Amino acid sequence: MSTLSTHELALQAEFDAFYAARASSDLVHQLTAEALGDAYPAEVEASSSCDWTVLGTMVRRLRLRPGQLLADIGCGTGGVGLWLARALAADLVGVDLSATAVELARDRRARFVPSHRARFQVGTVRATGLPDRSAHGLVCVDVVSGWAGWTAALEEMHRILTPGGHAVLTRTVRRGSGTAWRRQAEEAGFEVAHVDERPDEPQVWRSLYRLWLTRETELRRALGDAQAGAMLSEATHALPRLHEHHALLVTLRRRP
Repeated sequence: MSTLSTHELALQAEFDAFYAARASSDLVHQLTAEALGDAYPAEVEASSSCDWTVLGTMVRRLRLRPGQLLADIGCGTGGVGLWLARALAADLVGVDLSATAVELARDRRARFVPSHRARFQVGTVRATGLPDRSAHGLVCVDVVSGWAGWTAALEEMHRILTPGGHAVLTRTVRRGSGTAWRRQAEEAGFEVAHVDERPDEPQVWRSLYRLWLTRETELRRALGDAQAGAMLSEATHALPRLHEHHALLVTLRRRP
C-alpha cells in the first residue's frame, strides 16, 4: 500500500513525466552545461545547480571512510550520489519520489561503481524508507523548500543518520531572513558544522532561465509543450526574485 499523500502522488506523476521527457533529449543538459561553463560536471548530469565546487566541498565535509553508506535523498537520476560514492569508495542508497528517476539511476550505476554497491528506491524526504541510524553520511541537493518541508526533512535525516554522521545539503533562504533554519536544525538534534556560501548560484540560475526562455522553440520540440511550458513558467516567475536568494551549502552533524 502506498504511503504517499495525495499531494505527493500528484508530484510523483509530475516528476515521472519530467524525467521521462528529459531522458528523451540531451537539450536540457546542453543548456545547463552552457550556463555553468567550466563549472559543469558533465558526467553527473544533475537536474540542479550542482557544480564542481559543490562536489568538492561535499567530499571534504562528508568525512566518509571506504565502505560506509552514503544516502542521496532526492537523488533524481543518481549522478551526484554515484559520483560521490566512486570518489569516496562508499556504498550508496539513493531515494527519490519519482519511480522513473529511480529506474534511470539504476541504469547508470555501473558507469560509476559496481552495481552491488549502489541501490535506489522510491521514497520522500519525509519518509525515505531507510532504517534508523543506517547512513554514515547524507546529501540532499536542491530538494527541500519551505519551512514545513525543511522541518520534516530534518527529522527524517536525523533518524537515518548514525550518531556523528554528516548531512550536506543545499539551502536557499531569502536575503535578510535571519537564521531560523539554523535554530530548526539544532532543535532536530544537529549541530551546524559548516556553512559554505554559494555567491555564484543565483547567477547560474539566471543564465539558465534566460537560456530556457530564448530557446523555447527547441525546448517545446524536444520535450513537448507540457514539460517545456512548466520550465518556461518556472523561469518567468523565478527570474525577478533571484536577487533575493542567499544560497548555502550546509553541513549538519548528528550529535553523538
